[in-house]
Amino acid sequence: MCGRFALYSDPFALARRFKAEALPELRPRYNVAPSQTIPIVRKEGEKRRFALPRWGLIPHWAKDARIGYKMINARAETVAEKPAFRTAFRHRRCLIPADGFYEWQAVAGSKVKQPWFMALKDREPMALAGLWEKWHSPEGEDLASCSIIVTAANEIMQPIHDRMPVILAPEVWDAWLETDAKDAQALQDLLKPYPAGDMAAWPVTTKVNSPRNDSAECLEAIK
Repeated sequence: MCGRFALYSDPFALARRFKAEALPELRPRYNVAPSQTIPIVRKEGEKRRFALPRWGLIPHWAKDARIGYKMINARAETVAEKPAFRTAFRHRRCLIPADGFYEWQAVAGSKVKQPWFMALKDREPMALAGLWEKWHSPEGEDLASCSIIVTAANEIMQPIHDRMPVILAPEVWDAWLETDAKDAQALQDLLKPYPAGDMAAWPVTTKVNSPRNDSAECLEAIK
């Protein structure tokens, strides 16, 4: 799964990388947690634009927004069929910018798991494959929400966890964002583990366990 990530790149650098209008109000985040508002990139007409939905997808048919707490991730293998995600998979795909993500490794003989931070080797912001949805509450509230798609772990992740978020290479961003895409299998083929040789991973402090800790210290390597 993917339950925490970091996004600390300068908003104007993000805008250049994703070829979208900048959100100057974005501040560095080192410990982004579910239910928080996060930036995504989606296609509107012929342009890419940033939006700020809540992390934890709320299906359009949901009666209660709290279902979103269970929908922070969608499995690549079933995303096209699951009732909670299939409509968004067909029509509302997005990129979720991240400078890296965290995962927790079980430690033999200890109840405390060791957190790790994963980034691209070149330290460029990555694009996680995401879905977004529109929800209209019974009380008349309109809310946008999103989910990160996860797949099997690659070689760098396997000693840490058996799942990882889908990271999309820049050359497939347009295909993923295409709102009129009709080839579901072509989309499904994009949901694969990222090449391990292009990634780096290091253990970090357990301070990241609490979302109240949101500083650069969260991703500093420990020995």
